Amino acid sequence: MFAVIKTGGKQYRVAADDVITVERLSVEAGESVTLTDVLMLANGDDVKVGAPVVEGASVVAEVVEQTRGPKVIAFKKRRRQNSKRKRGHRQDLTTLRITEILADGAKPSGKKSTAKKTAAKKAPAKAKAAEAKAADAKAAEADSAGDTAAEQKSA
Repeated sequence: MFAVIKTGGKQYRVAADDVITVERLSVEAGESVTLTDVLMLANGDDVKVGAPVVEGASVVAEVVEQTRGPKVIAFKKRRRQNSKRKRGHRQDLTTLRITEILADGAKPSGKKSTAKKTAAKKAPAKAKAAEAKAADAKAAEADSAGDTAAEQKSA
């Protein structure tokens, strides 16, 4: 059984236990993600083509790692104009291992299954981290101020 899925503006042909590299998904390594944009399902001679997606079909994948692609350099030079531009780019990528392909609205059998996480869920965690950093900075500032006051009294 295989499926054609769409993620990151590209289409991929996947089967169970395949490892693919897609554009970055905001999911931590080790978690599962459910991809619902299934364009086609095939099981032997039984083929279902979606219009545009197959209803009730999904693909469950485990995130292996978050990585980056190779460095791509865009260099443009205009001859005899003393003009050139050099820009580099590295694409953020996610490596996925396909665990199962589900049809007809079946539920995933895996332990952990999460839908695509949104940035809204991550925002409170980032705010807490920023608050903790600010508290640490204040504590360090207070310690250094206390040390200088003690030094001035002893002198």
